[in-house]
This record gives sequence, C-alpha cells and structure tokens, in this order.
Amino acid sequence: MTRPFALCCLLLLLIALPAQAWRPLGHRMVARLAEPRLTPLAQAEVSRLLATEHLHSLADVANWADELRERDPQLGRRSAKWHYVNFSGDDCRYDAARDCPGGDCVVAAIDAQAAILADRTRDDAARLQALKFVVHFVGDVHQPLHAGNGHDRGGNDVQVHYRGKGTHLHALWDLDMLAAARLDEDAYVRRLSSPVPARAAGVVSPAAWAEQSCRIVRTPGFYPRRAKVDDAYLAHHRATAERQVQLAGARLAALLNATLD
Repeated sequence: MTRPFALCCLLLLLIALPAQAWRPLGHRMVARLAEPRLTPLAQAEVSRLLATEHLHSLADVANWADELRERDPQLGRRSAKWHYVNFSGDDCRYDAARDCPGGDCVVAAIDAQAAILADRTRDDAARLQALKFVVHFVGDVHQPLHAGNGHDRGGNDVQVHYRGKGTHLHALWDLDMLAAARLDEDAYVRRLSSPVPARAAGVVSPAAWAEQSCRIVRTPGFYPRRAKVDDAYLAHHRATAERQVQLAGARLAALLNATLD
C-alpha cells in the first residue's frame, strides 16, 4: 500500500467516524452513577419508559446516540452536531446565536430533549428516545473537548502521537484517558461513587456545564507542549476526567429528577 493511498484511507476514516465522548465505558459509568440518585418518582418513570423496549437501566441506553450511524443513519446525520459545542469567543461564555446556530449543539439538544421527555402528552416512543439522547448528551457535554475551541474543532485538528500511533487530542480524551486506568466497569463505578457536593451537582444548566468544560480546555497544560504524548500526560489529567464523569452522573440525576419528579 502506497503512503498517499494509506493517508487517504486514514483521512476518510477520520471523517466518517463521529466524535464519541468517553466511549462506551465512560457513558455507561455516567448512567450508572446517576441512577441511584434518582427520586422514587423519577426512577419509576424511567423504568416504565425503558420497559417499553425491554430495557432495564440507564446504562442500557447510554451509548445509543453514538450507535445511530448504524441503527438509523438519517437520525444519526440529523443529530450529529448535537454531541458538542465549539466556543468561538475569547472566553468561555456561551452565546447561543454565535456558538449554537439553529440549535444544533449539545447545550440546545439537552434542553430540547429534556422538554420532550417532560411532556406527558407525547407518546412513550418519543419520550424514550428523548431519554436516550439526554443520558448520552449529558455525558458528552462533560467531556471537556466536546465544549472546546472552535478554531481547532474541539481538539480534532490537534495531531498527537501516543504509544507509537498517530491520533488527535479529541480522540485521546475520548478513548484513552479513562481506558488507560485499566479498571473494569464495576471497579471504576465503585471508585467514582463518592458523593458530589450539592452545590456542584444540583444546578441544572447545560450552558453552565459546557462553560465549565470549556474552562478546563483552556487551563495551562491541557494542550500538550509536544506532539508526542506519554502516559504521564494521561495520568496528570485523569483526575479531571474522572471528576467530570462524577459530575455528569450527579447532574444527569438532577436533570431527570427535575424533569420527571
């Protein structure tokens, strides 16, 4: 295989693959951390909606929105921009007109899907789909690069090398940051199950969540100084990633409680 042909194949692959915050492990952990925090009324409605498709827990639907490219290509294309928001300003202040034109970003998507979920006049299929989106998008908005800089498309344009392979900064955070901890799902959930302060978890504001993620991206050292990234970079930032997963779980529960209680 010639180098130009191989490079072309790689570029096509990168274009075809959607951004996936935290990958399956992280999204399932967000869902599992949220579920014990649901009020009895919210849990009952979540369980009832899930049962319409013979599902048993929020973790069962946590990665559904990332699977739409295969499950429902039309809906996958329509919802592709709902997974992230790229901040274009010099600060991390969310401006809907500037950063979310047409409502096509994760902040507006969480609000819109939560409104569908809350609407008891809608049929169960529509509300269950909204629940699936909400569970996933709350995880997305807490992956810092899903609320990153517009000039580099949330780190997608920042090429790095990790363990001898080329990738980009966004994928490094999506895939490797949590996986490199080498914990299975149950062990990781136990590790992250410590209480989250009510002040940090209780405010239901997707815009504020996105702004917080953006501020993480803009802290010194978030962007590696060199293209070659080592395990020390991941070890240094993993506590931040884990804290974001914890916050996502607590805030997902707060959102569902506010929506369904």
